[in-house]
Amino acid sequence: MKRLDFLKATGSLGLFIVFPVFPAFQEPEKIPARLAGYPKDVNAYLKISPDGRVGCFVGKVEMGQGNMTALSMLAAEELDVPLERVDILMGDTDLCPWDGGTWGSLSVWQFGPVLRGAAAEARAILVQMAAERLGVVAARLQVKDGVVSVVGDASRHVSYGELVEGRRIERHLQDVKVKSVTQFTLVGKDAPRMDGRLKVTGAAKYSADIVPPGTLHACLLRPPAHGAMLLSVDVAEAEKVAGVKVIQNGDLTAVLHARPDVAREALSRVKAQYQPSPSTLDDRTIFEHLLKAAPPAKELVAKGSIPIGEARSEHSLEATYLNSYVAHAPLEPHTAVAEWEKGRLTVWASTQAPFPLRGQLAQALGLSPKEVRVITPFLGGGFGGKGIAPQALEAARLARLAGYPVQVAWSRKEEFFLDTFRPAALVKIRSGLDKGGRIAFWEHHVYCAGEAEAETVYDIPHQRILSSGGWMGGNPPGLHPFGIGPWRAPAANTNVYARESHMDALAAKAGMDPLAFRLKHLKNPRMIAVLHAVEKAFGWTPKPAPSGRGVGVACADHRDTLVAAMAEVAVDKKSGEVKVKRVVLAQDMGVVVNPDGARQQMEGCITMGLGYALSEEVRFKDGKVLDQNFDTYRIPRFSQVPEIQTIFIENPSLPAQGGGEPAIVVMGALIANAIHDALGVQMLQLPMTPERVRKALHP
Repeated sequence: MKRLDFLKATGSLGLFIVFPVFPAFQEPEKIPARLAGYPKDVNAYLKISPDGRVGCFVGKVEMGQGNMTALSMLAAEELDVPLERVDILMGDTDLCPWDGGTWGSLSVWQFGPVLRGAAAEARAILVQMAAERLGVVAARLQVKDGVVSVVGDASRHVSYGELVEGRRIERHLQDVKVKSVTQFTLVGKDAPRMDGRLKVTGAAKYSADIVPPGTLHACLLRPPAHGAMLLSVDVAEAEKVAGVKVIQNGDLTAVLHARPDVAREALSRVKAQYQPSPSTLDDRTIFEHLLKAAPPAKELVAKGSIPIGEARSEHSLEATYLNSYVAHAPLEPHTAVAEWEKGRLTVWASTQAPFPLRGQLAQALGLSPKEVRVITPFLGGGFGGKGIAPQALEAARLARLAGYPVQVAWSRKEEFFLDTFRPAALVKIRSGLDKGGRIAFWEHHVYCAGEAEAETVYDIPHQRILSSGGWMGGNPPGLHPFGIGPWRAPAANTNVYARESHMDALAAKAGMDPLAFRLKHLKNPRMIAVLHAVEKAFGWTPKPAPSGRGVGVACADHRDTLVAAMAEVAVDKKSGEVKVKRVVLAQDMGVVVNPDGARQQMEGCITMGLGYALSEEVRFKDGKVLDQNFDTYRIPRFSQVPEIQTIFIENPSLPAQGGGEPAIVVMGALIANAIHDALGVQMLQLPMTPERVRKALHP
């Protein structure tokens, strides 16, 4: 549906239900701490048109994770309307309520309750209106498919659309309760993706598909390496290309043309000289550098006494776990289109954070937020890498200087060079076993990744958890040779890989089956349940590792979504190639809104997790990023996807939790543990490339 058609369908161009329009789109005032930032006015989220269709307005963005469908389901459930009668508009700062950004699996578990509350309040108001119209008390009314009728007399009814009648209704109800799980008729059942047809037919619009009349395509001059300083630039040859417009403004040099291929050709004629990057680091020396340059440690957990635990240990184990830099590598590179009209800026941008971007654009360009509109069409993958949108700032600056709309679409080379990578990191773990085979102490120190999932899920009497630096900042200058940032489940992939790998090593030292060893150290009944569920589905036969079978287990608690997985691998000892044959994964995420969508998320996490586990790493030297495309940066191929089985643990007592990240956090350790079981060697660095597998076998 076109945006104009959507606005017509939902009544946003005429009279519509409820509540003053403009305050809903201002920055919100006071609301409960857990929901800080969201407006209270339900008009910010919902519009009901005269024909009864529901317009749902959401500040989140759809980037392939399926939240468009899940959020529409939540609204339809509370309003008692069919899902197919809901039209959803997302990521438009003029029309949607404020939102902080789409990341961290927040769409359902954080924003979902806000939307449900708004829909429940709107329903209660409509029922109140129907009671007045039909002359009965509200308690005698029922709602089905957007029609309110009298219980026992269905002939007395009125639809939501008839109640609206094009009027504004300025009502507000306090303390409206949302439905209980037992009242759900839609949530918990498979629903087809609302964006599916658009995407498979090619009708879905992305930022690169937005081309206002007169648009110029811009190509920007980039340095050859991070840290390289521009000494001189000569654009004379580029200016000779017919129709090319060259713009130089401060640190920005760009060539623009109505055709992107001509702009690229003109850019190739720009002659620039640079002072080389001062960085001497590469992908092999980075870990020693990080260990020396990391900021001071912060203590996250201090339980019991490490010296006492050491004294009680019969066996000790110490290891250092490494992970390399990892690129986001989204299918859609960063793209933005900027258009100025009567002093107001509109930007279509591939960003996970339209509202923060609006503020950044306003500040950079000397505007008020009201003078900037950011629209995010469909997003072709984000994974945390599109939380910032420098291409939007570039497009806006160039459009102002050029006097025409400007599109900036990064090439694949730029996407790799300008990415904010998942940081390279180290985790040092010291631990010990008492004479009964229980863990007596545990010391976990993570360097440069971050804190998420650094704390152990196991019952250990004496433990200490430390963190030095991370992706969120606070790092000394020069710690990393280029930009870093969040990458799907930031920090958790690193910490869970180290922890679960170490658990397998301890189990082997204790001569125990790795699953039994974990269960021996768990008290959380939910975690025990997901492990037993995956054990049954996988057909796990208890044996101490290494058994030669090539099977592994790993588990995690990611933001209260509990995950356990088992895998079977085959390893070619000669080549070092690892073939993942099957993965079984169980997940307790509370109420599952759209099971089909959640399965897709779990399967996507497993597939993407194979990448960081087995092949994905950024090679670099002296500030240069050596990987510039998918010929050398290896994401998983279809031929590498294993047989996948996913399991939901029923837990209706827990509200819906996030599902976009939890399953990915176990993948590194899961494959490492399966390799350990197959070969009897521990894999201490991600990714576990054939070269590293061979080296582990023949040190």
